[in-house]
Amino acid sequence: MAWYEEARFYHIYPLGLLDAPKENDYGEPVNRIKNLYPWIDHLKKLNVNALYIGPLFESGTHGYDTTDYKKVDSRLGTNADLAEFVKKCHDEGIKVILDGVFNHTGRDFFAFKDIKENRENSQYKNWYAGVNFSGNNEYNDGFSYENWGGYNLLVKLNQYDQGVKDYIEEVIRFWVDEFDIDGLRLDAADVLNFDFMKHLRYVANTVKEDFYLMGEVIHGEYNRWVNPEMLHSVTNYPLHKALYSGFNDHNFFEIAHTSKRICDMGLNRPDGAHLYNFIDNHDVERIVNKLNEKAHLKLANILLYTMPGIPSIYYGSEFGIEGKKENGSDDSLRPAINLEDYADAYETNPITKTVVALGKVREEEKALTYGGYRELKLTTTNYAFERSMEGSHVIVTVNNEANDAFFDVDAPDGTYSGVLLGQSVEVSGGRLSVQISANDGEVWVRA
Repeated sequence: MAWYEEARFYHIYPLGLLDAPKENDYGEPVNRIKNLYPWIDHLKKLNVNALYIGPLFESGTHGYDTTDYKKVDSRLGTNADLAEFVKKCHDEGIKVILDGVFNHTGRDFFAFKDIKENRENSQYKNWYAGVNFSGNNEYNDGFSYENWGGYNLLVKLNQYDQGVKDYIEEVIRFWVDEFDIDGLRLDAADVLNFDFMKHLRYVANTVKEDFYLMGEVIHGEYNRWVNPEMLHSVTNYPLHKALYSGFNDHNFFEIAHTSKRICDMGLNRPDGAHLYNFIDNHDVERIVNKLNEKAHLKLANILLYTMPGIPSIYYGSEFGIEGKKENGSDDSLRPAINLEDYADAYETNPITKTVVALGKVREEEKALTYGGYRELKLTTTNYAFERSMEGSHVIVTVNNEANDAFFDVDAPDGTYSGVLLGQSVEVSGGRLSVQISANDGEVWVRA
């Protein structure tokens, strides 16, 4: 199987984590990437084996207004700095994927600057969508163009243009040669042209074995994007939503139904591709701020790691840090963090300890990656399911009510160990009978 099927991802937004300036003056590079080295050991302690990091390339502001795809953002360092960091990750068995921001560029990108200078005579006039030399915009360019999200700062590329396709292919091959990356997270994949993504899949299939393409898709029938001709995976936003509203509404049916709907698409099941599951990221508020009952943060992490799909932790959420959108800004979602401030978290922070244990059981029990999924109990407040394959059985029990709950569910006979609380239970007669404390949960592994 491909490495990404067994991935346990960690997600870093580097400009925020490394406290880079908000505006790029394009001055001499500052090697902030070296400050990520201690985080590699942190990832190992969390039992993480894959890192999604980005955006990393030269841009004017937040990283998604790319001005040079072949140069690491000078606020972060140099190409050599990034290559050394990826090598250190690989030395520790950690795969690395980067942000591929291919739907749009910044206004300082060379092709757009050429259009501003040469207008109708620019050889790049067809590189961007909807260029109209009879129009204008707030920058007084003397022409208009399509953008992303209503922001003229983000100029939409014309993905039908062969020159654009050839250039992006060149960029991907350059990134693999220069940095030895293992895949890409495609930004704004839900607005990328399908033929363009098919071309990216061709590149992925030829550039490196098991090169991973995961796309940012918010809504829709995910199997339109995830198939043998296009992407290996997409972001599982429906499960993200269910994992906080299901707890807030005391409605495990929403979570279970969401998982079933994904399965009905042919995804997140043993014979299908696995989606990229998450509870928060650089674009959404931290789940701890969305949960009415903070104790449910533990339960959300349990489900993240044990439900079908590929789990990902966003940096800082393993410590339970908060983050809310404020005044239309995402800055508080993308904070600078000093890892030394959390040096004792592995022993003292209950959320960190939970994530460590869940990463370990996810690594050791292949049923959580490749196994089937079977509901054992489902009420508004109690949820139990089994993940199993080839004689391996894992049973998950979670309780979101304010009182203890009793679970009596189907289970093959044997000795089961709780990986979070350490309790051992003997099962005979095909029933696992356990009591789960209020707002708590457990992952039971049969010896």
